[in-house]
Amino acid sequence: MLELQNVSKKVGVKTHISDVNLTLQGGTVNVLLGPTLSGKTTLMRLMAGLDKPSSGEIIVNGQRVTGKSVRHRNVAMVYQQFINYPAMTVYENIASPLKLQGASKATVDTEVRKAAELLKLTEFLDRTPLSLSGGQQQRTAIARALVKKVELVLLDEPLANLDYKLREELRVELPRLFAETGAVFVYATTEPHEALLLGGATTTLHEGKITQFGPTIDVYNDPVDLRTAQTFSDPPLNTLTVQCHAGQIRDGDKTLGTALSPHNIADGSHTLAFRPHHVSLQKTSSFTVPVSGVITASEITGSETYIHMNTGEAKWVVLTHGVHKVKSGDPVTVYLNPARYYLFNGRDNTLLQAPLKSAEAA
Repeated sequence: MLELQNVSKKVGVKTHISDVNLTLQGGTVNVLLGPTLSGKTTLMRLMAGLDKPSSGEIIVNGQRVTGKSVRHRNVAMVYQQFINYPAMTVYENIASPLKLQGASKATVDTEVRKAAELLKLTEFLDRTPLSLSGGQQQRTAIARALVKKVELVLLDEPLANLDYKLREELRVELPRLFAETGAVFVYATTEPHEALLLGGATTTLHEGKITQFGPTIDVYNDPVDLRTAQTFSDPPLNTLTVQCHAGQIRDGDKTLGTALSPHNIADGSHTLAFRPHHVSLQKTSSFTVPVSGVITASEITGSETYIHMNTGEAKWVVLTHGVHKVKSGDPVTVYLNPARYYLFNGRDNTLLQAPLKSAEAA
């Protein structure tokens, strides 16, 4: 078990991590989710012992390790920027932590070849890292962490340099393999869909502070505030400043349909929010609330189309299946699903109302 108690990290007058309290259990998958510069890497370096906190305590399995260097901790860390020993072969790189632990030659060989097979490195075991591609070098670093059998595994966006197919395979396999060792598995990413694929628990970060921690699907479906919802949405969350009055939601002088009726919400200015895939180009039995705007751009991926639009001063993205040819500057009316909206307090951005539980879908 890893515990962080009121952990902060300052560099000069700048605060990188602020009063973090977090408890992560052994054998669990834990995702750190946040944009670049949100504090993910700094927090991992504190967990590993590469940096010392300015205040607070770090405890591993009941033992205080605050200030203890990484070489005196049972931890493995893999960065997006892979690190290997250039003079060693791939086999020797993977084997190095096992040899330091005094493992037998037979154990070393078994574990190295098992990790190499998983990470598609068997044919490269006799080569040096510098003769490999960037993705192959990254897999070597991951394999070395895999065989180490540590208490804490820290992976900082480790799959970014890999091809799509292998990346998807490893997202499934790595958490399972590390969890089987009983280690605390921590995985940092900027991508919400990666957090959902990994499952487990997710910690959302913003400017060095934790905004929410809990089971991944719960954090996704029930964000405690607007910042967490925005962190856990890609494409960006669609928002609209609205007025709540007498049980109705109004955009300026327009009522957004009787279906959008907040329950026990105080009158005032609030933020209405929809995820991009909960907006439709067609009116259906589920999508009934019209919102008009102007198209600003579109992106076709083949199976999906991202349509960018302005509605008043708000900039929205609509994610729809299939290929849709639209032109910038064209007027458009989209439709909202009244079972799928969030409403956030306009004063402090805390959640006032989440989508109906019966309609939840990741």
